[in-house]
Amino acid sequence: MIVDDDRSVTASLSLLLKQNKFKVIQAHDPVAAMVAIEQNEVDLVLQDMNFSRSTTGEEGLALVQSIREHSPTLAVILMTAWGSISLAVEGMRRGAHDFIAKPWDNDHLVRTVNTAIGLSSNGEQPPLTRKALDQAYDFQAIIGESPALLSVLSTIGRVCKTDASVLILGESGTGKELIADAIHYNSRRKHESLVKVNLGGITPSLFESEMFGHVKGAFTDARQDRLGRFSTADGGTLFLDELGELDKSSQAKMLRVLQDQTFQMVGASQNTSVNVRIVSATNKDLEAMVAQESFREDLFYRLNLITIELPPLRKRVNDIPLLAQHHIQKISKLYGLPNASISAVALNWLKQQKWPGNIRQLCQTIERVLLMSGKAQLDYQDFAPNSEKEEQAAGGFDPGKTTLDEMEKMMIEKSLQNFGGNISKVAEALGLSRAALYRRMEKHDINYDAHS
Repeated sequence: MIVDDDRSVTASLSLLLKQNKFKVIQAHDPVAAMVAIEQNEVDLVLQDMNFSRSTTGEEGLALVQSIREHSPTLAVILMTAWGSISLAVEGMRRGAHDFIAKPWDNDHLVRTVNTAIGLSSNGEQPPLTRKALDQAYDFQAIIGESPALLSVLSTIGRVCKTDASVLILGESGTGKELIADAIHYNSRRKHESLVKVNLGGITPSLFESEMFGHVKGAFTDARQDRLGRFSTADGGTLFLDELGELDKSSQAKMLRVLQDQTFQMVGASQNTSVNVRIVSATNKDLEAMVAQESFREDLFYRLNLITIELPPLRKRVNDIPLLAQHHIQKISKLYGLPNASISAVALNWLKQQKWPGNIRQLCQTIERVLLMSGKAQLDYQDFAPNSEKEEQAAGGFDPGKTTLDEMEKMMIEKSLQNFGGNISKVAEALGLSRAALYRRMEKHDINYDAHS
């Protein structure tokens, strides 16, 4: 149902949506809209926010609330001029699904409608078993079968086939990037690009050039045209990691392109249109940042159409043995080591630790122990080098009081031994360039000749 007091708008939208195989009914004021909802089976409402020449939007907000009270699961998309985005944000607080700025882009509007209907028709579903999920989706890179994880995977299954923007929340080390991968590779866009951007690594002065690209001559060092991340991801998925690090100026620019999926390359005079699905992630409390006015509320609502909150490892204790055994196999293969096993006592000890660094800390610990022990079976003593009394006094896991620098040095030296000093293979195994590996060897005063 289209609700707008401008009959030229309802006529234009009706034609567009009918061309895309939708059945359309029209209403031109809030009262008529509620009558139509009561008399028809409506899947989605596309409504304007201003009626009777009023610009306050109160009638539009009241209509949203009335629809919510009458049909709590009915999807509502709001339409408003760009200058009234705050009004749309208030509408979303009251239960609207999404918003579109006027004038709209036809393709973007149709995708938004399809996404909203797809999510609404899926509804809330109970978590499935791991076996059922694996039969329906490709989740092989995500290890575990705890109820908390199955709930996350069920949500991914529900939203992956849509174009809904997804916001992934979770502590550092919980596997947010793996979830983004799963969303993309189980979507209709899986054969297109998945472009990953660490927003924390982009300075405000370079934001537009990095994200939107630039044309030759746009600035001193612009010797040729360069595509930005949005263009590179066209047709696919753009993963915005470390979202909470985005400064306020860049947030405004991001909101504009997410709204209508168009932007201008730096130095260009024409708009570029893209079709990009947005998945973002952060370990920060964005709602608190919105309250503190350090993160734009309108951008927050634009990005969190679907929110997935990853549980910390301490809430997935029974997944620790599966994660440990999986990572042992992975590291053994990576470094060309014989497959090691891990004792039941060691697994039980791992389950008792707090793991503030979550899965990342667990995996780094296993990798360090596997490389340093050289044993066919890892036992409790390999993970707990201090005496049991000292461990109890410390109240948790102390990885031998080894610093990160010391761990890095040990991993490099062990890898040099395993690969007979072959720098190329060591760099590949550690995920470094040759130059980066040489810099680290110099930093740790590692003698290359001693390992070649």
